[in-house]
Amino acid sequence: MDVRWDLLPQAEWEEFHSAHQGALQQSWAYAEALKTLGVTLQRAMVWEEGRLVAIAQFMCKRMLGYISLASCTRGPVFLPDVGPAQRAEIYKRLRQSMPLPRLRVTLFSPDRTAQELDPVETQGMSRVMTGYATVLLDLTMPLATLKAQLEGKWRNRLNKVLSNEKLRVHVTPSLKRCQWLLAQEQAQREAKKFHGLPTDFVQAYIAASADPRQAFVVAYAELGKNSVAGMLFLIHGRVASYHMGWADNEGRQLNAHNALLWQAMAYLQGEGMQVLDLGGVNTHDLPGISRFKLGTGGRAVTLAGTYF
Repeated sequence: MDVRWDLLPQAEWEEFHSAHQGALQQSWAYAEALKTLGVTLQRAMVWEEGRLVAIAQFMCKRMLGYISLASCTRGPVFLPDVGPAQRAEIYKRLRQSMPLPRLRVTLFSPDRTAQELDPVETQGMSRVMTGYATVLLDLTMPLATLKAQLEGKWRNRLNKVLSNEKLRVHVTPSLKRCQWLLAQEQAQREAKKFHGLPTDFVQAYIAASADPRQAFVVAYAELGKNSVAGMLFLIHGRVASYHMGWADNEGRQLNAHNALLWQAMAYLQGEGMQVLDLGGVNTHDLPGISRFKLGTGGRAVTLAGTYF
């Protein structure tokens, strides 16, 4: 088994990541964007008998001045036929060969649920954090099926907002619209005093992508001359991930986000996307947003957690 950390081929990484529906955090552009924000990244490809079997990106930082912490979020991305024992060996090889100072802590957060994670894979490791929760929409299903699985109230709100002839919904990979929505997001954060990835991350992610117009899409709603709501999705391979949303009072009253998400689903499906990852679900701290995501009828997923 050969673990390579340096001079890795971007095209081969992206092809593997796309073919196996890797998470946003394991995409090439995600790491490149974080680098522009000063984050230290380590990236590895694992080969066995001339075959690429896994890829893994780690976000790294120093703690207490002398401990190196490396975290692989929603990864590694494995070849599907790599068995549990082989995966355990890959974790071991990645830990041993990590190009960081010797006193280090390496964390893995597999992109699978506890039920999907074979105990052999994490044998000898300890879970140190509970798992991330999200909702996944299968965009390979017909739109009629996707609409039928919507929760009743969610579907009723959608039908009502779609019947509003004054509201116009657009879905487009427009950089101008993206910058507009990022400005709304920044103002929203300042007003509500919450934090997230810097808005500069999005522009860096788009710039790092092989084709910027295939890296993102913005859905936005107009009422008269006013833009009342927007949503941003980042695209990686055949998967799209919801990144942020904004609405003013009119947009919220009209349930514009129902229309935006629905039209974005149709657009992404037309572009060949297979999965839409709606992002974090936290019914305790963000009950409204979580109910909105769960109301789509997508598959609610709680990942197995973080292992040391």
